Amino acid sequence: MTAPAYLLVEMKISDPERYKQYMAEAPAAVKAAGGEYLVRGGRHECLEGDWNPARVAMLRFPSYEAAKSFYDGQMYRAARVHRQDATDYFNMVLVEGVDAPV
Repeated sequence: MTAPAYLLVEMKISDPERYKQYMAEAPAAVKAAGGEYLVRGGRHECLEGDWNPARVAMLRFPSYEAAKSFYDGQMYRAARVHRQDATDYFNMVLVEGVDAPV
């Protein structure tokens, strides 16, 4: 069994109207690569440390390779264009999950 992979994203949206264009395209690119949103905004709080992101998203993909294919793929590259100048920051980290039996 292949371990899943997760994209962890923190962002601060500075232009909500422009960001809506990104969000209109990004979910289709995620789905086409076999991914799914686990978290997309919503309530959050820092329980330890000093990390205080404005907004958090988490996505799951069937494998590390699938997540990389999503990020590098034509659909997501086209969506990312709409994100330019729509955020103060947008940080994304790809991490491989645990390959554990169900």
